[in-house]
Amino acid sequence: MATNKNKKLGKGLDSMGVNSIFGADVATLINNIENNASASMQEKIALDKIRPNPYQPRKVFDKEALQELAVSIEQHGVFQPVILKKSVQGYEIVAGERRCRAAKLAKLTEVPAIIVEFSDEQMMEVALLENIQRENLNAIEEAQAYQTMMEKLSLTQEALGKRIGKSRSYIANTLRLLTLPQEIQDFVLAGKLSMGHARCLITLEKEKAVQLANRCVEEKLSVRDIENIVKGIELGNSRKDKPKKEVNPEFTYVEHLLRKKYRTKIAVDEKTVTIKYNSKEDLNRILEIMGVIEES
Repeated sequence: MATNKNKKLGKGLDSMGVNSIFGADVATLINNIENNASASMQEKIALDKIRPNPYQPRKVFDKEALQELAVSIEQHGVFQPVILKKSVQGYEIVAGERRCRAAKLAKLTEVPAIIVEFSDEQMMEVALLENIQRENLNAIEEAQAYQTMMEKLSLTQEALGKRIGKSRSYIANTLRLLTLPQEIQDFVLAGKLSMGHARCLITLEKEKAVQLANRCVEEKLSVRDIENIVKGIELGNSRKDKPKKEVNPEFTYVEHLLRKKYRTKIAVDEKTVTIKYNSKEDLNRILEIMGVIEES
């Protein structure tokens, strides 16, 4: 295994944009590093010396896609070098974790790599933005990454939004997903629920949200289905909140007698009798029964 500690790309990669990652097209940045580094800058690094990026936002890796990549690597090898950062013990992945995982599945012991000098802040930026730009992050993974960046870099929602090209409201709405019960977050992480489903469930009480999430997974309900169900639940809640009118059995009995006599809807309360009629003819009919006659 050949290693050359002097062959690393330092922090002075202004031409590749490394010193100004936020707001940049990180997919292009990574491609530039991979494509512009000469062959002499590539090294073979043992897989057992490589650790995942501690700031990697992706928690779930598609097993089927990894297996397909592993088969390709078995047949053709790893064409595109991974990007690593030297750490206290071995190396940390800056970009290329899927390739490293697939290479292990393919029984490889080492992979081609480019060593760069990135700060922890740059590691975090690249990990988040590469995943957003190259492969869509799961909504919960994205929310967790935003929360980590805000905490580690002391950023407000507005500041983070400006630096990664997202609106403050988008950041806020994404972070709200972390208030969902863990069971629902796990469904989103596993790809069983979408961000749209999850957003609908945020407004519900914990127990009802979990029940509806399970139903959604079992019945494969659409976002529109969930929206309609949630509206129904909220309407039901608002009706339940209204105090029920107490029914006086005496008034009910009188209503029954009057309705039987006049064959129309009649409501009786403590001081009022209300008689409903449907038309002028219906009114005249009721007046005749009452014995009310126009004066000639």
